[in-house]
Amino acid sequence: MTLATRFPCDDAPRTACEPDARALSPARKRWVLAACILGSSLAFIDGTVVNVALPAIQRELGASVYQAQWVVESYALLLAALLLVGGALGDRLGRRRMFLLGVALFAAASLACALSRTVQQLISARALQGVGAALLVPGSLALISAHFPEDERGRAFGTWAGFSGITSAVGPLLGGYLIDRLSWAWAFAVNLPLAALVVAITWFKVGESRQAGPAVRLDLAGAVLATIGLGALVFFFIEAPARGWRAPEVLVALGLAGVALPCFLLVERRHPAPMLPLALLRNRPFAGANLITLLLYAGLGGGLFFLPLNLIQVQGLSATAAGAALLPFILIMFLLSRWAGGLVDRHGARKPLIAGPLIAAAGFGLLALSGTSSSYWTGFLPGIAVLGVGMGIAVAPLTTTVMNSVGTDAAGTASGVNNAVSRVAGVLAIAVFGALMATLFEPRLRAALATLPQEVADAVWSQRDRLAAIEVPRQASGEAARQARAAVQEAFVAGHRWIMVVSAAMAVAATAVAAAWLDNRRPASAGRDPQATR
Repeated sequence: MTLATRFPCDDAPRTACEPDARALSPARKRWVLAACILGSSLAFIDGTVVNVALPAIQRELGASVYQAQWVVESYALLLAALLLVGGALGDRLGRRRMFLLGVALFAAASLACALSRTVQQLISARALQGVGAALLVPGSLALISAHFPEDERGRAFGTWAGFSGITSAVGPLLGGYLIDRLSWAWAFAVNLPLAALVVAITWFKVGESRQAGPAVRLDLAGAVLATIGLGALVFFFIEAPARGWRAPEVLVALGLAGVALPCFLLVERRHPAPMLPLALLRNRPFAGANLITLLLYAGLGGGLFFLPLNLIQVQGLSATAAGAALLPFILIMFLLSRWAGGLVDRHGARKPLIAGPLIAAAGFGLLALSGTSSSYWTGFLPGIAVLGVGMGIAVAPLTTTVMNSVGTDAAGTASGVNNAVSRVAGVLAIAVFGALMATLFEPRLRAALATLPQEVADAVWSQRDRLAAIEVPRQASGEAARQARAAVQEAFVAGHRWIMVVSAAMAVAATAVAAAWLDNRRPASAGRDPQATR
């Protein structure tokens, strides 16, 4: 007698198997949602906790801001590049199986992160974490698609988005508390008990689901080219401010990206089973939703990378307080996501996807108004709350539009593409916004240092790659130290303002895409033939 629940697909590993979504009990669907919400939350929590941990990592490991960017980017890069392979593996080998493998790998990498003693070790462990996330993230959405009929998916995805946000809210708060009381390493160790719970629920309560057809050769060439191309492009934007825009290695990276990315598209066009089926991009709702995702998540990822640095290093908040600072954003998303998913079921996605990004742009605009000594309640909370309203209205309709634009047999691939787009957006935005911050920060800092004693100015300038983490030399007099700290903070806030303005512009562009590309088509009714979308 086995402790694990047996499912039909377990005995037929090479055949197609899809659960009868309409025959599943409400209790079984709730277990599926619970597993997918908690699994996705591993990746979501990690993204928000690490941003809160970055100041402590910079301080304790002596990392520059560029190394801090790599702590974020090594994870996001592998996640973005391999999400498409993860979705395809789930479709062909079993979505439940790949989801479980991803959770286990993510947990092992989280332990390696917690045990890291150098920034280089941490960057390597973060890359392994990205590989695990690339398997579990597309699997979560694909399992929801397989276990819920089309006319129920809007609310299911809304519930997933809302509760994923709530669980993500606990992570930064708990992580910040552990960072303040113990160490930044606990920001990663907190993933381990959650991963164990996800494995247990999935093993006992979630059935297998896989695509029809014989085993197909994986698109490994596409995965390698995507990783090389994106990695080279990220290297160019992160390292150019430090090494120089005309440094040989920087120019080589740009050239490598210019070769690898077009070759990736060529491989995808010719491969019999590409990880990015280019035919999907001719699907207008699918292409439009992914373009909205690219613009909206670029602004969000780039903006939220620098916000915790501002709160901790400029405004003086603790890691716990900075972790709590985004709670309104996440709670508002939770309260609105299920309602917004229901709007899609009744009225279509176009109107929510026009209104949501436009409101998010207003939130970014409010965040651009903060100064060097702003109160959280008046300088940051209004923008964070408005941003939460905008994203809460947009996220569930965006996900539903993507998943309803394809059949169930391509759900894993569609989920992988959309998640890859959101991750690529964040990867590129953090790299590009980092270059923008350096371009704005350094001239402002140099001008402000001109009035300080030469030895103090030189000591501060030599640390310019640390941005707001610059330490004022101990030998500086009280007034000189105050002026040096003010110069660093004002230079950082000047760059932060422009980053928020650019994020707002990208959200407005997402609104324009929704208005021009999407229609008000509603999902299929409950009585529609379930095979019609295949």
